[in-house]
Amino acid sequence: MDSQQRDPLIEGVIEAGRQVLAIYQRDFDIATKADDSPLTEADMAAHHALVALLGRHFPEVPVLSEEDAEVAFEQRRQWDRYFLIDPLDGTKEFINKNGEFTLNVALIAQGEPVFGIVHAPVLGVTWWGAQGIGAFRREEGGDISIKVRPLPAPDTAPWHVVASRRHGSDALEAFCARLPAHERVSMGSSIKLCLVAEGKADLYPRFAPTCEWDTAAAHAVVRAAGGEVMNIETRLPLRYNQKASLLNPWFMVHAGPSDRWVRALDDSETS
Repeated sequence: MDSQQRDPLIEGVIEAGRQVLAIYQRDFDIATKADDSPLTEADMAAHHALVALLGRHFPEVPVLSEEDAEVAFEQRRQWDRYFLIDPLDGTKEFINKNGEFTLNVALIAQGEPVFGIVHAPVLGVTWWGAQGIGAFRREEGGDISIKVRPLPAPDTAPWHVVASRRHGSDALEAFCARLPAHERVSMGSSIKLCLVAEGKADLYPRFAPTCEWDTAAAHAVVRAAGGEVMNIETRLPLRYNQKASLLNPWFMVHAGPSDRWVRALDDSETS
């Protein structure tokens, strides 16, 4: 994807974010989906805006959205490339008006996230990354290149760990208890992965359910920034569209392997 294709997509996602922000700033309707998760006007407005955007620029590429995910595996397993979108990641954060929600668009090629856009309307920040190009943080002043940071050497500085605001677990507590000195911050949505991508966090362990659309766009940003999202069970990078279920395994977002956190992970799994 060259800049003439990429830039209109990034600007289109930002424009969709303006529509979402307009809804955020007023009263809005809230419905409940079949899985008991909330659905707002903004989820659907972003869904329609992003699907239309991708249809204009890439009419030949299939789109799978959280809000239209009833595509049989027999059909989507034939896709070499497709867009995977989460129109509004962090709907509960949107409802609670804490600003921690994002619009997410990823291009998946043969199971790997090769391009991703994560836009946080309230923060006025867009992260994007592309395989072979790099990762960037876009604000009003333009794009700034971002990279993951090396883990601080033990006992020289605390590690920075981000975790879900709403999905703590005994496994998370066991893992963190075995880490060197660290600071932990909890927040919502795919912003957590982007903080690792830009070197503001070192680890994001996830020991609770997510779906593929929750991670794909930010995963692309993390990879372009030099990091990875690792399947905790296989210790391999997270892959997409490999099975009928769209649920992710537990995962670790990291800047690079370290014996210290790998041992903490091993010990917490066997305790």
